[in-house]
Amino acid sequence: MKDLKYRIEKDSMGELKVPADALYGAQTQRAIENFPISDLTLPRPFIHALGLIKAACAQANAELGLLANNTETAITQACMSVAAGEYDQHFPVDVFQTGSGTSTNMNANEVIAHLASSLADSDVHPNDHVNMSQSSNDVIPTAIHVSACLQIDQVLKPALVHLVNVLLQKAEHDGHVKTGRTHLMDAMPVTLEQELAAWAQQVTYSVERMDHTLIRLRQLAQGGTAVGSGVNADPRFGDMVASQLVSLTGFPFESKPNKFEGLSCQDSAVEMSGQLKTLAVSLMKISNDLRWMNSGPLAGLGEIALPSLQPGSSIMPGKVNPVIPEAVTMVCAQVMGNDTTIAIAGQAGNFQLNVMLPVIAYNLLQSIELLASASRVLADKAIEGFKVNDKALQGALSRNPILVTAMTRIVGYEKGAAIAKAAYASGRPVLEVAREMTDLDDAQLKRLLDPSRLTRGGVQE
Repeated sequence: MKDLKYRIEKDSMGELKVPADALYGAQTQRAIENFPISDLTLPRPFIHALGLIKAACAQANAELGLLANNTETAITQACMSVAAGEYDQHFPVDVFQTGSGTSTNMNANEVIAHLASSLADSDVHPNDHVNMSQSSNDVIPTAIHVSACLQIDQVLKPALVHLVNVLLQKAEHDGHVKTGRTHLMDAMPVTLEQELAAWAQQVTYSVERMDHTLIRLRQLAQGGTAVGSGVNADPRFGDMVASQLVSLTGFPFESKPNKFEGLSCQDSAVEMSGQLKTLAVSLMKISNDLRWMNSGPLAGLGEIALPSLQPGSSIMPGKVNPVIPEAVTMVCAQVMGNDTTIAIAGQAGNFQLNVMLPVIAYNLLQSIELLASASRVLADKAIEGFKVNDKALQGALSRNPILVTAMTRIVGYEKGAAIAKAAYASGRPVLEVAREMTDLDDAQLKRLLDPSRLTRGGVQE
């Protein structure tokens, strides 16, 4: 009796059963059976990038006279539907597979060939037509670069620009003066605006760092085929594919000048992961500062109150925790771990091919997605809505003996230290102690110890 749930497909190794409704073929099915490891599949942006790359390759092959126009049209149409995410469920291959990503490349070839055969009303072959002038060894590195570039440009950078804008808007016309802290100890005063602007600059620098790395990440290995020499591909193919991808995406892709480098290593992906790690470091610093400033509210700093989003304890009624900064710090930890994975995988460039490509793709794209989402959440659910506790700021400022620093040019370091120690010991404002221990008049003392004036720097006279 015929099993209606399956159909028989064959490849160079023989026949096997494939689910009847699957668009993929024998090689994908072999990968499903060979790699039942994690249930993790390559991210959707990677699959969508494969669709774009295969469309660009078909168009280049047709322009070179190697692919019939009707076949190219059918392949391109099928590719663009894959790029649009219409067939994501037909890409089930595990991330932990062959290190070249051949299984995923063939998964794409088989799905596109199946769709194109229906559109062309003729047989479109996954290798001979869809994979023409290509190898998994140049397609997968190209897909890493294309997917990462597009996700950074279209998803991450807009999220970071939004975060910067929220920070600067929150800082504008702030006017709140607070105790600065170094080593977590009281230091000279700063304004909240200065703190927020510093955070905004950190994020801005991260965007600039990514832009600098995109100069290399946008260069594509396509055209190198098996080992970088371009065997079975027209010498013009790589440039033509890059040009087609520019037309399809609007992003300034270009062909790598050295395809051997493009296949044998993943240095640009490693570099970009390092930039993402730096951004994670910045976001963790910002998140931890917010947690400290929000701490208490009675036994901590209590300088700000983050938006109350949910109950903070299953046993302590009324407790509210800084859940958004906590979530962001976990994202940052994950990204730092991903960077370590990518760095280790980047070392797996054995002679002419890196053989940890799928895990590089997975971790790089996960880091991009996590950082984009976390940046927007941090902006919208923590920074935009926090309230400043001006009473707490002023109370700490008035008791801050470090303000005496402004007097040292007049009374000397030793006298200043004595005043600070006396203020600490008595718990009184430094102004009162300085009035007793110096012969400076009140007007001069108030001017020297004015916290707002001290935030502007310069020599206090």
